[in-house]
Amino acid sequence: MPSTRKAYRAAILHSIADPAVVGIEASYQYFEDGLLVTENGRISALGHATELLASLPADIEVVHHKDALITPGFIDTHIHLPQTGMVGAYGEQLLDWLNTYTFPCESQFADKAHAEEVAGIFIKELLRNGTTTALVFGSVHPQSVDAFFEQAQKLDLRMIAGKVMMDRNAPDYLTDTAESSYEQSKALIERWHGKGRLHYAVTPRFAPTSTPEQLTLAGQLLSEYPDLYMQTHISENLQEIEWVKELFPERKGYLDVYDHYQLLGERSVFAHGVHLCDDECARLAETGSAVAFCPTSNFFLGSGLFNLPMAEKHNLNVGLGTDVGAGTSFSLLHTLNEAYKVMQLQGARLSPFKSLYLATLGGARALRLEDRIGTLQPGTDADFLVLDYHATPLLSYRLQQANNIAETLFVLMTLGDDRTVLQTYAAGNLVHQR
Repeated sequence: MPSTRKAYRAAILHSIADPAVVGIEASYQYFEDGLLVTENGRISALGHATELLASLPADIEVVHHKDALITPGFIDTHIHLPQTGMVGAYGEQLLDWLNTYTFPCESQFADKAHAEEVAGIFIKELLRNGTTTALVFGSVHPQSVDAFFEQAQKLDLRMIAGKVMMDRNAPDYLTDTAESSYEQSKALIERWHGKGRLHYAVTPRFAPTSTPEQLTLAGQLLSEYPDLYMQTHISENLQEIEWVKELFPERKGYLDVYDHYQLLGERSVFAHGVHLCDDECARLAETGSAVAFCPTSNFFLGSGLFNLPMAEKHNLNVGLGTDVGAGTSFSLLHTLNEAYKVMQLQGARLSPFKSLYLATLGGARALRLEDRIGTLQPGTDADFLVLDYHATPLLSYRLQQANNIAETLFVLMTLGDDRTVLQTYAAGNLVHQR
């Protein structure tokens, strides 16, 4: 068999630890003239080009990018496949937005052909924006998840998705039942979980749209398949929190609803968490659960500002989420631009190296996949990006003024978008070329 070994030469940067824990300087590796070697879908070597080139066989292909930065692929820990067609829907906050725009849009996924069409657009947008792994909400229809996984499998992507479970407080045309959601989820788990690089997530939409019976069965699925994921929403909007109190008066708070039904754990990711308190952050951290920080959608729906310093205080795992369609961009670079502003509004700073961590290794840790993705360490999956320093005239000019990698990285995150992503690789295969 011919070798699949390839080498890529460029400036190379990746996170190796959380800057909030080890300090900025110990949190990353940077090679001004670096070499990344891949073989059979994995990274086999990483280091300074001058040191590694001599060790390579003479016939290996070396792709040289002189004005670019190689980073790990981005990881989106919260996004909705069925909301692709309603990005930028005007003028509502969360609960009205769901009823006015989201539910009608999601109803179209009863049609498998529609689900397949949107899944194709959705995956192309992810890859065009440099996202190589995403934690994805389907619709209530099992075929939405089938359509997504079928297309992700063809490209050998590492993706996680689940069918929404929703048996109350939604239109009749979009609800399942506790039992049907359990049976349909179980069938999808058997069909897709662990197939190639695909994983399944048990997906109750949020506490108000699930009965206690449905939440009980969601917890049962997690106990039956211990390596499953669980994704849902929490504490995004003040009205939503009051609604949860009305629906579950016996519980001491929003998080306690999920805790009671055994939904917290090392592969559980809770989107938003804008209005979490100290005790809830501590409980999430204690159980190994994670939060998806979604600044773009939190701004768009007027939900509030996520308190990242409080999460850091409790060593709570935090990933980054675009939350399309309330989020208005598939780009995690754009999302980091917004995250920086969220911190500024709270009198805190978000360093470019913490930003890189959130978009890569932080997301991998939130998903318990840091041994596979999120870094460029040898042995991990060859999921990586080539970011173009000359993607736009303004970016090119601005980067000429940058004095170090910290400034370069920050400019990429404030001026960058999908155009910045020159190439996206998944499992060593080129899956997007600008």
